[in-house]
Amino acid sequence: MSAQLRQARKERGWSQERLVHEMERHARQHLLDIASTASLRVYVSEWENGRRPIGPMYASVLRALLGLTDRELLGSGATGGQPLTVDGYDELVGRIEAAHSLSLGMVDTFMAQTELLRTVDRQMGAAALVDQMQAHLTALEDSLTFAVLPATREPIARALAGAATLAAWQALDVGATERAWRHYELGKRAAAEAKEPMYLAHAMAEQAYVLSAAGKSELAVQLVQEAHRSVGTNASPRLAAWLHAAEAELLAQAGQTEACRRSLDLAAATLPAGGSDRDPDMLSIFLNDGHLTRWRGNVLARLGDAAAMSDLYDALGKMDATFTRATAGLHCDLAQAHLAREEQNEAMSHLRQARLLANRTGSARQRARIDQLVGKFEAPR
Repeated sequence: MSAQLRQARKERGWSQERLVHEMERHARQHLLDIASTASLRVYVSEWENGRRPIGPMYASVLRALLGLTDRELLGSGATGGQPLTVDGYDELVGRIEAAHSLSLGMVDTFMAQTELLRTVDRQMGAAALVDQMQAHLTALEDSLTFAVLPATREPIARALAGAATLAAWQALDVGATERAWRHYELGKRAAAEAKEPMYLAHAMAEQAYVLSAAGKSELAVQLVQEAHRSVGTNASPRLAAWLHAAEAELLAQAGQTEACRRSLDLAAATLPAGGSDRDPDMLSIFLNDGHLTRWRGNVLARLGDAAAMSDLYDALGKMDATFTRATAGLHCDLAQAHLAREEQNEAMSHLRQARLLANRTGSARQRARIDQLVGKFEAPR
């Protein structure tokens, strides 16, 4: 064990310190919980001197970094005395067979897990779900990697597209913008493989919010418009309404007032009537008249339109108590609307409510907006 690790490290021209650095970088990228820098330095020295065995988690990190098999890293004892086939074909064939036998019931289980994570996120926020969400994505990606035929791959890809888009929105909410972008790219690739234009359009449109948050408002508008064009007549009415509303919000942030109002009107005209909010063709879409009223109030508040107030208070009265993060956003919208009318006491009251809820969900995105609105109280008039 000691000789193999030391030799592999030296072949790459790495010092022990460099290996520790690379292990920490790998852990950050893959959201792994590893020891402190000081402890890792001790571990590497002890591993190379044969005084400490390499545990399974660290073995997986070292394999990935050094390009070694278990046998090469840990020695012949790692295989338990069983002969290895050349290049590990036995393991590969086993994983392919497992993926091939993956039943539609298992895909349904993946979808149910995504739905559970969505429900917990809605009520408690994304900050507490990072590990669970990453493990869920990894399981889906592994299943897709080793599935061979389209009939097996496409249902898994559809499940991955929905999960990746949810993970991206959660990452954006906690302020991990690069992770959000990468998850959206994963969702788009999965949607394309699944031949699901609605999932692809939804991922593209949500990804536009990353651009908007980065100050690329015009590019964000172009992306959401391209998402709508890409799905065309394949969009369900509820998804089409959602895309119009998203475009309206991004147009408001880009300062395109008239185009924004046209998109709001199209959203209202496209949305199916009735109280149902779930799109049966795409479960990640929640939108009914109540939700659209709240969304319209949000957009009008950003425009400084006095009409926002009635929409927002109407939405607050009808808000589902389980939508904790959405309620925090609604209080932010009301604070912004009151500030536009120079009603500072009312605005501050809503900001206190918003901060309480944002702290509960750990939403960095909402905290930033609250701080921005609080700053308007302190700005010279």
